Amino acid sequence: MELLSTLLATVVALGLLVTIHEYGHFWVARRCGIKVLRFSIGFGPALLRWHDRRGTEYAIAAIPLGGYVKMLDEREAPVAEHELDQAFNRKTVRQRIAVVAAGPLANFLLAILAFWIVAVIGFSTVAPVLGPVPAGSPAALAGMHEGLEITAVDGTSTRSWHEINLQLIRRLGESGSIDVTAKPFSGGSEQRYQLPLDSWLKGEEAPDPMVALGLTGWQPQIPPRIGQVAPDGAAAEAGLQPGDLILSIDGEPVSDWLTDVVPTIQANAQQVLQLQVERNGSLVDIALTPRPKASDDVVVGYVGAGVEPIDMPAHMQRQISYNPLVAVPVAMQKTWEMTALTLDSLWKMLTGLVSAKNLSGPITIAKVAGASAKSGLESFLSFIAYLSISLGVLNLLPIPVLDGGHLVYYVAEWVRGKPLSERIQTWGLQIGLSLIVGVMLFAIYNDISRLGG
Repeated sequence: MELLSTLLATVVALGLLVTIHEYGHFWVARRCGIKVLRFSIGFGPALLRWHDRRGTEYAIAAIPLGGYVKMLDEREAPVAEHELDQAFNRKTVRQRIAVVAAGPLANFLLAILAFWIVAVIGFSTVAPVLGPVPAGSPAALAGMHEGLEITAVDGTSTRSWHEINLQLIRRLGESGSIDVTAKPFSGGSEQRYQLPLDSWLKGEEAPDPMVALGLTGWQPQIPPRIGQVAPDGAAAEAGLQPGDLILSIDGEPVSDWLTDVVPTIQANAQQVLQLQVERNGSLVDIALTPRPKASDDVVVGYVGAGVEPIDMPAHMQRQISYNPLVAVPVAMQKTWEMTALTLDSLWKMLTGLVSAKNLSGPITIAKVAGASAKSGLESFLSFIAYLSISLGVLNLLPIPVLDGGHLVYYVAEWVRGKPLSERIQTWGLQIGLSLIVGVMLFAIYNDISRLGG
């Protein structure tokens, strides 16, 4: 069932993005008087097809990893004399530029719409209040401590941990310092803290900016009462049951799941731990042996048990929403910020400041699509917006085969007064196709490597 929901979320996400992108090309082509022969979502054999009154064929194909709009063009097939004025190649350079640019532009408009819906319906978030700050971490050395609420990073207002993380990602690979503004959550004035950077997380395959700085979120005390037990895990083998309250481990009293139980289990892989639990009012002694599990190249203990969930206190929760008019500039600003972040990340990958191992392919997209769909409408819409921005940016890169490469050709034609030679265009297309195929294969390799890990 989980696999089915993941596949469904992926098909919906990719199908929507491709449809919107191709519809941008289609809509502008029609407005420019260009005859559209085919509008296809997906590649390969058509599963469903139909025609409109203008003779355009619409198709939904078997492989949902893209799409295309096929227009009347003398370079691809002979065109009847009475239809020459509807051929793409007969249109002005400006019209051809408009048709090519319309696809990526449609993706940015979709992102704005998705962010606008999220802003209007509102979403819940947790106040970005610091929990314990590890000694010796950059945050601790800068004077930050538990109970501070982060209000801005590098001068940009932040109201959630998600916004803080996005601001920190911008600084990957850089040197200098991060300017963090914070104030006591219980009340008080704001203060600025300078966290030093030196080629910060440069080349890291899976950087975690907040952990690297020592920024941990405040958590309420979580009683160590077992909520779930995996049927084939060490906890089930030892006899732990849902509802058990762990009172002590090796004679040491425990009161919090995250600070007392989890670290002890992780530090004692394949070591017998003596637990005393309360079960239905009685005390029960249990010998538990955590099994080894690799995590970030370190072996930790794992028992296959989860704690009963608890709700975050009301005073730590925030509901953020905007009226429909105010939400418009908010959505536009969010789209612009994510576009700039995407371009900055691509540049840092090219220059080696960010590891190319962070490049993701269809497998990772599918996993994130499924997870965001299960997390709710706000998460799924945000994922759609982020992916749509990535698709728009990718297509505008000046690489032949992509929309950006065609734009380079047409701009050059506009400046020169005549098209580039067929020879140059052919070379460019071959180089561009090889580059795109290489990047796609590398992204898929990264996906498979993550699955293996």
